[in-house]
Amino acid sequence: QVQLVESGGGLVQAGGSLRLSCAASGTVSSVETTGWYRQAPGKERELVASITTGDSTNYADSVQGRFTISRDNAKKTVYLQMNSLKPEDTAVYYCNALIQVYGNPHTYSYWGQGTQVTVSS
Repeated sequence: QVQLVESGGGLVQAGGSLRLSCAASGTVSSVETTGWYRQAPGKERELVASITTGDSTNYADSVQGRFTISRDNAKKTVYLQMNSLKPEDTAVYYCNALIQVYGNPHTYSYWGQGTQVTVSS
């Protein structure tokens, strides 16, 4: 069984910072490409940032230069450092990862439960 657990969300004033964590646990052999998504009320879920096993990163235009995605393979954890937060960054943030489990050569997509980020003006 595999779990992805996000943490680090909260309420912050505009201009502030938060760091989100996405930790994989269970029968996890490796965590491969991982992405952070967000969904604001009434809007579709959108990709915010992603990182590959080779540490190649990709960012949405709206967060480029403010957010940084990184990973710690030993801890099976991916982080999203969010700086210069704006009210429009308010959303539920979800982690999605391609994970290989022990004893299975295939990778499967898993989602976390989400963590709320609220930025006040």
